[in-house]
Amino acid sequence: MEREVFRFNLTGVNMFKHLLVPVDGSDVSKKSLKKVAALAKADKAAVTLVYVSDPMPPMVYSDSSMGYGVTQKDHQKVCAAYAADVFKKSASALGAGIKVNSLHISDSNLSEGILEGAKKAKADVIVMASHKLTGIKGMLLGSETHEVIVHSKLPVLVLG
Repeated sequence: MEREVFRFNLTGVNMFKHLLVPVDGSDVSKKSLKKVAALAKADKAAVTLVYVSDPMPPMVYSDSSMGYGVTQKDHQKVCAAYAADVFKKSASALGAGIKVNSLHISDSNLSEGILEGAKKAKADVIVMASHKLTGIKGMLLGSETHEVIVHSKLPVLVLG
């Protein structure tokens, strides 16, 4: 029995016009930006970086048991400053020739914040890095990427 093989040449076909890319400053996030840049350049797509922060301050900011409380206003300032730093480094990692926007979302649920960002940005795809949790950890801990895939009305491209 012969098998038919179908090959598609997508050279010159722009699949996506606007990529939404969640960033958090982690190594996984940073490494994925090279792949995002290649995709954006190939498709001549705009990129919106989204950072999601928890709107509620933690009980304390500290590396020790001698922590201190923080006000809601101070927490928002810290989150905004951190988001700006992540956006600056992420845009730099994407390189020149890509239109980059940024969007800071406050939401206690990361996946909901990402989906809200996609809606606000009017993106046509969400591009996420995989943290590659496998086995028991992957089953028990769940995955923000999985949550986005399940609840998104947009395609979600997962980078390994």
